[in-house]
Amino acid sequence: MREKILYLFGITAGFWLARNLYVILLGLPDEADQGAIYRILFFHLPGWFTSFLMFIGAGVASAFYLAKRDLKYDAFAVAATEVGLAYTCIGMATGMIWARIIWGIWWTWDPRLTWALITMLIYAGYLMLRKAIDEPSERAKNTAVMSIFSFAAVIITYKAIDWWRTQHPGPVLSFRSGGGRMDPRMESMIYVNWMPLLMLAIVFLLIRLRQEQTQREIESLRRYAHAR
Repeated sequence: MREKILYLFGITAGFWLARNLYVILLGLPDEADQGAIYRILFFHLPGWFTSFLMFIGAGVASAFYLAKRDLKYDAFAVAATEVGLAYTCIGMATGMIWARIIWGIWWTWDPRLTWALITMLIYAGYLMLRKAIDEPSERAKNTAVMSIFSFAAVIITYKAIDWWRTQHPGPVLSFRSGGGRMDPRMESMIYVNWMPLLMLAIVFLLIRLRQEQTQREIESLRRYAHAR
């Protein structure tokens, strides 16, 4: 039953994404100042939305682990972190392509971009820390603490647009303070395209969670065999 739901989610997301691509490429007009390249926004922002959501989930699961000492929360935290990190890479890559066309450079040490890079490196460090600790309970405890404190970087990255008005564009979405300058059709497509990307993230999360649980069972059997 669970596999059928995953297949359904994946197939639905694929068709929905294909439909959105048609609308994005052929249904929406070019942006007045940026031309056709602005369409990368429909993947750039949803990528960041999804990564932030995954990091929130990882932080909450880590807090539950520290409170209950149940390794299932640790498994969810690492699965969510890996998916969140993958979508962070999507946000970073699309942002760099966008910057190359609009600013003429691949990278600049703008506060928003710098904190996005710091966030990516911090969560990559979380995964590296997990590899460095063999004992499951000790690994789960240390990485749970790191995951909770790491979320501060996510908050700074999100608020950087409001705190530092530098080279990175200011808010454009209507729910943000100072935003709402985007055509409503274009803004709505950001959220419409976020849905299939979020569905794919859930599929990846559930697959990775199953892999993590299977790996823990194998490690438990291996330790039991060595102890005999």
